[in-house]
Amino acid sequence: MSAGLPAIKYIIEAKIEVDGIVDRNDIIGAIFGQTEGLFSSELDLRELQKAGRIGRIEIYTSTHGDKIIGRITVPSALDKYATALVAAMIESVDRVGPYPARTKIEKIEDVRAEKKKKILEKARAILYEWEKSKVPEDDQLLKELEEAVLKAKVVEYGPEKLPAGPEVESSEELIIVEGRADVINLLRHGFKNVVAVEGVKIPRTIQSLANKKKKVIAFLDGDRGGDMILSELLRMEVKIDQVARAPHGREVEELTGKEIFEALQKAAPIQEVLKSLKIKPKVEELELPPQVKEYVREVDGKLLSILLNEDLVELARVPVSELAQKLEELKNEVKYVVFDGIITQRLIDILSEAPREVYMIGVRVGDVVNPSPKIHMLISSRI
Repeated sequence: MSAGLPAIKYIIEAKIEVDGIVDRNDIIGAIFGQTEGLFSSELDLRELQKAGRIGRIEIYTSTHGDKIIGRITVPSALDKYATALVAAMIESVDRVGPYPARTKIEKIEDVRAEKKKKILEKARAILYEWEKSKVPEDDQLLKELEEAVLKAKVVEYGPEKLPAGPEVESSEELIIVEGRADVINLLRHGFKNVVAVEGVKIPRTIQSLANKKKKVIAFLDGDRGGDMILSELLRMEVKIDQVARAPHGREVEELTGKEIFEALQKAAPIQEVLKSLKIKPKVEELELPPQVKEYVREVDGKLLSILLNEDLVELARVPVSELAQKLEELKNEVKYVVFDGIITQRLIDILSEAPREVYMIGVRVGDVVNPSPKIHMLISSRI
């Protein structure tokens, strides 16, 4: 773009399918022709291009039998409202030459947000190198001075006054560690979105804080203590997306900046961690209504499933082999699922979308690696 023209803010991406063989110029002509005069001249695509308010419309096409499928990209320097209107105008194109066509906007990318993300990532890397060079490992005096400064930056979070970084509330991501020394070490290397559980007993504050975040990483010591903290986090059903561990036998508080970055980059998805540790999901022992207990006895040995609503009204009876399909249909109504079968991850995933808590009573729990706090799992033999 020439100097003085507005900077691109958004990229409109669309897909077009044409029921005939056309070339890219035909599609461009259709876009300009079918949007011309829809609104004021200020929103005419040709005028917007001349003024530099939208960039060059790029179209890439491929032939599929007797059809053409194209990808359309339109750079926009307009505000988000005008950009959305331009996108809607493009999506209205329904014919190219003599052929019917279908146009669909797939996404509008905020160029500035992507740029900001890259800048923040680069800033963190620069900060790491700066901090590493600023404090020589053999200069104990400067290390002690820095330690005093970092301790002053530690905040107290929640009613339990948990040690935390100053951005623990505002950041979209959260790093959970074991103790205050871990918080201080991560602060030293630029991580301000960290909170400590301060012991094996997990405070309720950790659970509520984690539920607010888009991504939660448990960063734990590479020893038995780290295993115990992870087990307790899972038992308390704290939302965990990834697990990072210090090297075997090491503690988070003693890691160098390089080791911290490497551990976080290697953080494993929680599902993989659960499989490797073979952690069993929590099976509850709750008092059920007498009517539900009668249904438990009724399905025993019959490979039968019975679904009840919250008023204990029977919604359906189906073979266990058809249970998943029936739950898809009735997941918004069901409260109790009594069946002569195994509680599996597939059934949990279906019911996790239900609007209420659901009680599943089966013969045993299978390979459930991602339990849901909404789903109470009970074993029929214990009822």
